Amino acid sequence: MNYKLISGILGAFAVGFRNIFKRRMTLRYPEQRLDIESGYTFDAKSNTGSAGFKGRHILYTDKCTGCSLCAIACENIADCIDMVQVEGNWPINPKDIMPQIDYGRCVFCGFCVDACPFDCLFMTPEYELSVTDKRKLVHTPFQLAVFPEKKGNVKLITDDGVAYHD
Repeated sequence: MNYKLISGILGAFAVGFRNIFKRRMTLRYPEQRLDIESGYTFDAKSNTGSAGFKGRHILYTDKCTGCSLCAIACENIADCIDMVQVEGNWPINPKDIMPQIDYGRCVFCGFCVDACPFDCLFMTPEYELSVTDKRKLVHTPFQLAVFPEKKGNVKLITDDGVAYHD
């Protein structure tokens, strides 16, 4: 028999046997949901981003000036941000326009957060965005302003380069 063939088969068995005793990362979704601590943010003044999960966006409407930089940053990537007219009196936003995000097209790159000079757009750890109607994936500025509720009930643990849950 071929020595390389036998060593390849034994090597595969060794890897499988070694991984039998490691804890798994598989969750029993939807009963178990991963609790993720923080979302991605970017500080425009220091030009640094903080590590975090890139999930659904949060929009602070009281800080948004309607500058459209988030939409411009997204323009050649996913083109999922549209600036829409909003009702109400916004003293800091004379144009009365704010971003609306289509999550059917969003790739969660975070460039819109990086481009926002007024710290009004952040990314939350919310990752459950599945819907049965595609039109529900379009979030208006007022839907983006509502912070998602925390649903996670399983804590992520990393140990020696291995990730598992409790």
